Amino acid sequence: MRYALGKLVQLVVVLVIVTFLTFMLINLLPGGPEAAILGFGADDESIAQLQEDLSLNDPIPIRYARWLGDAVTGDLGQSYVNGSTVSELLGARLPVTLALMTYAMFLALLVAVPFGIATAWKADTRFDKITGTVSFALLSVPNFIMATLLVYLFAINQDWFPATVKEGDENLYTLFLPALSLALGQIAVFLRLLRTDMIATLQEDYIGVAKAKGMTNRRILFRHAFRPSSFSLLTVAGITIGNLIGGTVIIEQIFGINGIGKLIVFSIFQRDYLVVQGVVVVIAAGFVIINFAVDLLYALLDPRIRHARAIA
Repeated sequence: MRYALGKLVQLVVVLVIVTFLTFMLINLLPGGPEAAILGFGADDESIAQLQEDLSLNDPIPIRYARWLGDAVTGDLGQSYVNGSTVSELLGARLPVTLALMTYAMFLALLVAVPFGIATAWKADTRFDKITGTVSFALLSVPNFIMATLLVYLFAINQDWFPATVKEGDENLYTLFLPALSLALGQIAVFLRLLRTDMIATLQEDYIGVAKAKGMTNRRILFRHAFRPSSFSLLTVAGITIGNLIGGTVIIEQIFGINGIGKLIVFSIFQRDYLVVQGVVVVIAAGFVIINFAVDLLYALLDPRIRHARAIA
């Protein structure tokens, strides 16, 4: 209970710090939402009236405090540009981005886990060296370059997958290339990390005892070696969510996906402050919640952690 309460306090503190810094930085940028709303060439009187109506002349801390008070009640504000509520915009765009990120993470783990285990078991063999070379090659290529290459090879050249994703047509087939573009770099990270931890685990005495008892290689690898070797993988997978969010901003632009990434880019250029704030809240909350879930998974994988928390 104490642990969960501490994580809840951490979530609140992170959200307040991140949203305040974002609010301050966006408001310090030159320009404002006046041009997006009134258009260029608006007279000074119209601009002054709009600033008065939207309370844009108030100091930044006061405006932030007003926004925070509304956000606590579930009101994230209204878009300056199209008049839609921020909650409506997030509700329309968030599921697409979550689907893309989940798809990418699934593909990354689906490939990285078996190959990481195999390369650890066959360390320093030709298979291990070839896999390592491919991993470093994947790490060296930015995801937007990988996305462009995949579009050329499998959408333009072979016509196996669509080059763009139409709104409302997001599914496993149409999102495959965007998800693969995000996943390839993560595959390399997860694979090399799991390989390193598995090699160290396979040197432990209890692995030697398991071999002496005549256990099968499959049982040794997946039951006795994989579980204690997966802690670093879980940690990095949780932190990787931040990288995936950053990657989706670019990938959604390349494939024309109407998700959170495309929304935040448009909102920043339009100086649509409240929409940017809403997206930041969702991203920050998701990041902290996912890392909280990773901590809970630690306890499931290793009972010693659960018992230590109970004693504390």
